[in-house]
Amino acid sequence: MPNTVVTALFRGLLALAAVTGIVIECVEGNPLVVFSFFTIWSNTAVAVVLGWGAVRAWTRRPPLPAPWTGGVLLCIAVVGLVFHLVLDNAASEFNESAAIARLTGARAVANQLLHTVTPIGVALDWLLLTRPGALRWRHAAQWLAAPGAYLVFALVRGALVSPDTPTRYTYPFIDVTAHGYAGVLLNAVVLGLAFYALGLLLVAVDRVRPSLVGRGERISSLGAGGLK
Repeated sequence: MPNTVVTALFRGLLALAAVTGIVIECVEGNPLVVFSFFTIWSNTAVAVVLGWGAVRAWTRRPPLPAPWTGGVLLCIAVVGLVFHLVLDNAASEFNESAAIARLTGARAVANQLLHTVTPIGVALDWLLLTRPGALRWRHAAQWLAAPGAYLVFALVRGALVSPDTPTRYTYPFIDVTAHGYAGVLLNAVVLGLAFYALGLLLVAVDRVRPSLVGRGERISSLGAGGLK
């Protein structure tokens, strides 16, 4: 089977996994609340970028610019890491493992798709199906725009939503009621630094990792410079 076909099918399945998880969450809950989570923002990006990448691989067109795919990888990696190391961790200050353990049926499936399957899948796509060497150090700083925009959105939303709304603040570490704006800002700085450090790590790994893809799947000359 040609490598481009394998790439297209794998990316298509990842996009489908993200869409499935999002649809389940919307059916089971309030879509306006669902789309207020960074997890959903990131999985929407996975669905769009990986789906688009699948089409381009199937039609043998050059891959999308590396900063786009790298940015999506970083965002969804943060989703997976924060979920498993912070939210679903009994030792964490922001532990929500009891609520997570109560998820059943379709909600449990969606939870696994959005927090485990897509982060691992996008990482495998990057490692196995993407040529290395296209990411630049400046991209790590550019990628901070995504969590920065989300933080502004979440705080503005929290200020506008009724105080007795359970999902007023979507994550415990940005809960102004519990931590105050100073505490939330401190949490945001810590997470932002972690986000930036992980971005730098991705760039560093991209520069040394071996190429495991064939000639059919190559990064075009626009890949490294698609975003300035």
